[in-house]
Amino acid sequence: MSDVWEVFVSFARAGLFGFGGGPSMIPLIQAEVVELRGWLSRDAFLDAFAFGNALPGPIATKLAGYVGYQVAGVAGAIAGLLGVTAPTIVAMIALASAYTRHRDHELVRRFLAGVRPVVVALLALVVWDFAPAALLVAPTWWGNLPLVAIALAATLASLRHDVHPALLIVVGGVLGLLVAP
Repeated sequence: MSDVWEVFVSFARAGLFGFGGGPSMIPLIQAEVVELRGWLSRDAFLDAFAFGNALPGPIATKLAGYVGYQVAGVAGAIAGLLGVTAPTIVAMIALASAYTRHRDHELVRRFLAGVRPVVVALLALVVWDFAPAALLVAPTWWGNLPLVAIALAATLASLRHDVHPALLIVVGGVLGLLVAP
């Protein structure tokens, strides 16, 4: 199978099962890219994820373009982008009218109530997986304190003061330039 086709299939799988949008796709993309295909190491995936979050737009498409390009150049980037977006486009067209008509139906409401906690759990797993590589880079615990402080400050700024994520990312990058080990 060609690399371009493999990129398309991998990102189409993430697109098909990424219920809830981009953030819920991250563990699926990581499974495809790191564990199943071995296209990127965990650290390289974390770097791509961090870099992608510093750019505008959905994270899933940025990862698809980046990974696709790494694997198969421009054709791979296009295949990744088509793979991650095509299932969503087809599903939205196919399901939009059905959902609009049946959104208040008990089975639909209960199905979505069951899916939401799974999406939260998948996001928590992403945090669990990324935290050591993002926060524990220095050889000593005190060397990591600046990164932990940045994470805690960003969390507090977001929760208590509703600071926009873009501003948090930019400020985090600047602080990283100043204090990261």
